[in-house]
Amino acid sequence: MITWRAGVVEQVGRTWPGAVELTVTVPDGVQGPDPVQVRALAYPALVGTPEVGDPVLLNVSALARGLGTGGYALVVAPGSPGRLPADPEPGPGHLVKARYTPLQAMVLGVDDQESPHHATLRDADDLAGTPVVVADLHSALPAVVAGIRHADALLSAGADSRPDPLRVAYIMTDGGALPAWFSMAVAGLRDAGWIDACLTAGQAFGGDHEAVTVHTALLAARHVVGADVVVVAQGPGNLGTGTRWGFSGVAAGEAVNAAAVLGGRPVASLRVSGADARERHLGVSHHSLTAYGRVALAPADVVVPVFDPAPALDDGAGALHVPDPQEQPEAHLAAVGRRVAQQALALGAPHGPHRLVEVGAGADLLTALGGSPVRLSTMGRGLAQDPAAFLAAAAAGVHAARVARGV
Repeated sequence: MITWRAGVVEQVGRTWPGAVELTVTVPDGVQGPDPVQVRALAYPALVGTPEVGDPVLLNVSALARGLGTGGYALVVAPGSPGRLPADPEPGPGHLVKARYTPLQAMVLGVDDQESPHHATLRDADDLAGTPVVVADLHSALPAVVAGIRHADALLSAGADSRPDPLRVAYIMTDGGALPAWFSMAVAGLRDAGWIDACLTAGQAFGGDHEAVTVHTALLAARHVVGADVVVVAQGPGNLGTGTRWGFSGVAAGEAVNAAAVLGGRPVASLRVSGADARERHLGVSHHSLTAYGRVALAPADVVVPVFDPAPALDDGAGALHVPDPQEQPEAHLAAVGRRVAQQALALGAPHGPHRLVEVGAGADLLTALGGSPVRLSTMGRGLAQDPAAFLAAAAAGVHAARVARGV
């Protein structure tokens, strides 16, 4: 189950809150016997801060199989007993995350009996209509927030007195990466002031606030953080098997249910692509159709992005033809938008329980996405390669901002 290697730190690279990137020499190789240098990631709160020349123990399972984890080997422990990190300072908190794994971590939960917020959350039971944007991929997060900020700026510009910007909280669920420290997007959005707090729910950990469930994370976002808008999505590195149900993002449907049962306003962000070579992900991904159409039992606002119009293109068999994005970028995006609108009909009345909300996703929103303080990337594609993916997520943010402002 685990492919172990011992290595030696050759170089300390980039750092961001909670994580250190390393170059490590592995004498026994990873996919063969020859020595190799690998990129490795260490979480100092778990394993200390390695220095050049330090021996380290690595988990290289994903690298050996050619899988994800961002291309990293993961530092499991110092390779020398003399380099063990110091014991944590005594303090409150008895929530255990990544439970019963060798790296289980004990944290102070926002809903913990020892938390200063325990009394608040003990009696909290209502989100009071707070919009909760749900997405199945972590890559949607910066785009959703870009849409929130863009719409809020437009709405505030017309106000008699400029209100404070909307406060945004991000809840990271445990379908992907468990440590929030893995996400450079979260670190960058927090540094830029684009999100006010990250809450880690379930087995995920490392956020500004720890929560036992998505439900208590939602309540903490509202009653502790004071968020006006909440975004819920799994951490980086979703798990998929090419099947309808074997995908970690299916939990997006459960997040819709949680937001609704607590009196929030669920806003479903569709996973959209105009560049994915797989038919099941072209237009609206089948994962969105499953999560929102089969798992979400409570009604949500399903945001349908409306891209700039272009003449309809028919393939001669009654189906919409999607032009080549390189040869006809504007026509391509418009055709993707029509495909999305057609597919989304399955989620709204009379076929499904949700409310379909059309939101314009034109050049102004594309410009707003271009101003993101963090890199936009989904499935290896950036804004230029797959604008529909990010525009769809940003449109959900636009609608959430309007709901938060009472528009």
